[in-house]
This record gives sequence, structure tokens and C-alpha cells, in this order.
Amino acid sequence: MNTYTIDLNLQPTTFDLWHVCLAGTVAVLALILIVVLISVLLGLRRCKKAAPAPVVPTPMLQPEIKIVEKIVEVEKIVQAPAPEPVILKEATQDAALQLLSLLQKEARFIDFIKEDVSAFSDTEIGAAARVVHQGCTKALNEHFTLAPVSQDLEGSRVTLNKGFDAAAFRLTGNIVGEAPFSGTLVHKGWQVTDLRLPKLTEGHNAKIVAAAEVEL
Repeated sequence: MNTYTIDLNLQPTTFDLWHVCLAGTVAVLALILIVVLISVLLGLRRCKKAAPAPVVPTPMLQPEIKIVEKIVEVEKIVQAPAPEPVILKEATQDAALQLLSLLQKEARFIDFIKEDVSAFSDTEIGAAARVVHQGCTKALNEHFTLAPVSQDLEGSRVTLNKGFDAAAFRLTGNIVGEAPFSGTLVHKGWQVTDLRLPKLTEGHNAKIVAAAEVEL
């Protein structure tokens, strides 16, 4: 029987195929280990970059917030100016009563208005209206000077530009948009250019527009 003895102290002097495969495997494992380590390091580095940094309020933002709050408070306090009150002029009663008295004196105006004319014929009413017309004309001519508001002929086309006197011209019909307005002059209007009412004595009761008449 043959006996084989292995000397472990001997070193290989040749490099056969087995040793080539073993060395290649070691090199591949070492390369894989290096790649894995590099991948781990890169992953950790990316995680650190992706982590959100804590938001720390800078001292410059606080004054800006305070300024905004102050602006809001000012908007609450400041109010729109109140519209100016409309001042109404009170009509003088004595002047109105005096005019009514003049019309009654010259034209029997109140008697004609207060009379029930339903029982009279048109001819009788027309005759009485002529007397009233003549008396009213006399009273107006003695105490008032009248002039037309518009110098244009009635029925003619007129144009009212922007800023026209709304008290002197009254618009009627289909009013659309803004001035200038063009339309037909229906009535020329009247205005008083002079007023000559008689002066009242002190203590005169202007409410008595026509005294009661007693014949003796």
C-alpha cells in the first residue's frame, strides 16, 4: 500500500487554471464590495442634502409684520368724508301772500278759482276768463319783468351741451346717456328779471289777501 505525504510548507511554483479562477473571483468580489461601499456613501450624502433645513425666522421679517398690522388698523379708523348736508331755503310767505293779494285785487283771481263753474255755460265762463286774464296781465306787468329762458323759437331743434343749467332747462321724453342732448324746444320757459312788489307796513297781516267788503 502506497502512502502519500503532503508537505504544507511547500509553495506552488506554477500558476495553473485553478489559481487563475481563484484570483479572478477574489478580484471580482473586491470590486463588488468597493461598488457597494461607494453606493452606500452616495446614498447617505443624498439623504443629507434632501433633508429640509429648519426654518428660522430672520429678525428682518418681524418689523415688516408690524408695519402691515399698523396699516390695517389705519384702514379701519379712517372713514369716508360725510356728504355735505343739503341746505333748503325757506320760501318767504309774505311775498307769496302779497302776490296772491295782487292777483285778487286786479283780476278777482281767487273768486274765479273758487267759483263753481259747472252751472255756467262755456260762453259765460269765457267772458269771465277774459276779465281774469286782463287783470292778471296788468298785475304781472306792474310788478314783474318777465323774459323767456331760451331765445330759440318753439318747435326748433336745440342742443344742450355738457354742464347746462338743469334748473333752466327741463328734459322730457327718452333721456339716455349724457350731454350734449339734442331735442325739440317745446316751451321757451320764463324767468323773472326784475321784481317790484310794494313794501308792507309794519303790523300788516299779509294773510288777509282780500278783505271782506261791507257796504253801508
